[in-house]
Amino acid sequence: MRHAIITILTVLLLAGVVPAEQRDSDLNPPFEIPLDVEMRADLVYASPGGRDLHLDLFLPRSEDGLAPAVVYLHGGGWRSGNKRQFWRQAAHMATRGFVGVSVEYRLSGEAKFPAPVEDAKAAVRWLRANASELGIDTNRIGAAGGSAGGHLAAMLGTTSGVQKFEGDGGHAEFSSRVQAVAGFNPALDFSGIGAREADQRALYQFLGSSYQENPDLWAEASPVRHVGGDSAPFLFLHGTEDRTVPYRQSVEMRDKLEAAGVRAEIFTADGAPHGFFNGPPWYQPSLEAMEEFFVDTLGAPSSDQR
Repeated sequence: MRHAIITILTVLLLAGVVPAEQRDSDLNPPFEIPLDVEMRADLVYASPGGRDLHLDLFLPRSEDGLAPAVVYLHGGGWRSGNKRQFWRQAAHMATRGFVGVSVEYRLSGEAKFPAPVEDAKAAVRWLRANASELGIDTNRIGAAGGSAGGHLAAMLGTTSGVQKFEGDGGHAEFSSRVQAVAGFNPALDFSGIGAREADQRALYQFLGSSYQENPDLWAEASPVRHVGGDSAPFLFLHGTEDRTVPYRQSVEMRDKLEAAGVRAEIFTADGAPHGFFNGPPWYQPSLEAMEEFFVDTLGAPSSDQR
């Protein structure tokens, strides 16, 4: 049986149906594409400065109606990681009738803030530009991410219409607004106490300066500073024993969103550390909480309404 599975994967790889990186073993449990999901890998969504950026699509095989979509942004301190991190979550949402989108963005060794924010916005605009072909409802696009990716998702949810973050990733005629955000242990406040408790090395590389050198930049890069009445609804998924991004950052941003009249809630993982969401025992309950949130905020896919 194992030989047969390897043979099938080899054929698919040669045919270009499944990318080679699917065989990577850093996903636990190992990732398999569900039978009712179509994966389209390594599609170029933007080419800032001639650098091609890619995303992977997980599409429900049902063609009934327009589907909501969720954009996933990986973690890694803005300096590492890849779009494999959220394959399982994106594919799971596709089994529920959503379009799951796993996005590559420029890392800090290549480009500083706000380049990754610009890339995330370019990915959303690309989805809207190609919505007819992909069967996406342009009024129902959400964003999710973990740690650094949670920061980028939060920036999407709080800086809609802020032109200086749009970049030159193409499709400028389309909006980069998202209608809901789920952040797994997201980095939300770089300034003040929050900045000193975060990973200074990663933040210095991402922002190109220390807090003392450029506090205004650190504030500008903090999603909590952009909260307003037009921010998207938020779900924070955070472990109470997170030593990289303190749990209270999610609490403080939730409170600020609620004060602005915006829906915000927290899935609290008691005793969980940073990066808790991709393994037991928290993977399944956090996945279910995220799914429930997106169904509630973006609306049920048509396949759920039959």
